[in-house]
Amino acid sequence: MGKLDGKTVMITGAARGQGRSHAVTLAEEGANILALDICADIETLSYGLATADDLAETVKLVEATGARAVGLQADVRDADALRQAVDQGTAELGDIDIVIANAGVAGHGSDHPDQEQVFRDVIDVNLRGVWNTVHSVVPRMIERGAGGCFALVSSSHGLSGRGDNGTAGVDSYIAAKHGVVGLMRGFAHWLAPHMIRVNTVHPTGVPTPMVMNDGVQRYLTSDPRVVTEMANLLPVPMIEAADVSRALLWLVSDDARYVTGVALPVDAGFLTP
Repeated sequence: MGKLDGKTVMITGAARGQGRSHAVTLAEEGANILALDICADIETLSYGLATADDLAETVKLVEATGARAVGLQADVRDADALRQAVDQGTAELGDIDIVIANAGVAGHGSDHPDQEQVFRDVIDVNLRGVWNTVHSVVPRMIERGAGGCFALVSSSHGLSGRGDNGTAGVDSYIAAKHGVVGLMRGFAHWLAPHMIRVNTVHPTGVPTPMVMNDGVQRYLTSDPRVVTEMANLLPVPMIEAADVSRALLWLVSDDARYVTGVALPVDAGFLTP
């Protein structure tokens, strides 16, 4: 028996990176997966986003575990598109029990000429996108009356300003990831009477395409102070996506059934004072 047998999990940003890891890990524990991703680039970013082929590969990997999967293209900035995806996914997989709001982008090192637009795009995906994601599922979850769980993927930068270099891409990322914690705390109070839990997860650096790109490398080499401030306490440069997935598995399972309103670091000591 798996920890999530019979559950339906919706994951945003599921086409690759951490999102794909979360999808496969939770499927291995019995969950069926509604995998959402924008599958398109955002002009202001310094790296390409996932593709439809990437999303199809996630679906394939989930199905290889024996779980059911539905992959749909949806931009978390588009509330109507999210609601439509939830309707379609629910029709095919059943009611959504767990939501992993994972979709996120990094503007670090973006050299786009319109830096104000860089700021807006990062905030829109990383903060407004989380708000849209939660609200696309909550009404049906409350009406169903069976409880539920939301895990909002923030960052070590959601609890620290270390490494800020004053650029639009980094300022907006730190602000958005802190904002996700504020949403979580408010949502936890709002949804507790319905036995719906809400928590955040805060990874340190993970070697996914969001981190392993030219823009982030420009950010890291922009100032010697940045590299020093971004170091983990444990002697590892980064953690793996699977490390975050295993923490999420605990957080959304009944092993953590009374855990809500918590900001959980998975950070190799990055946030240790």
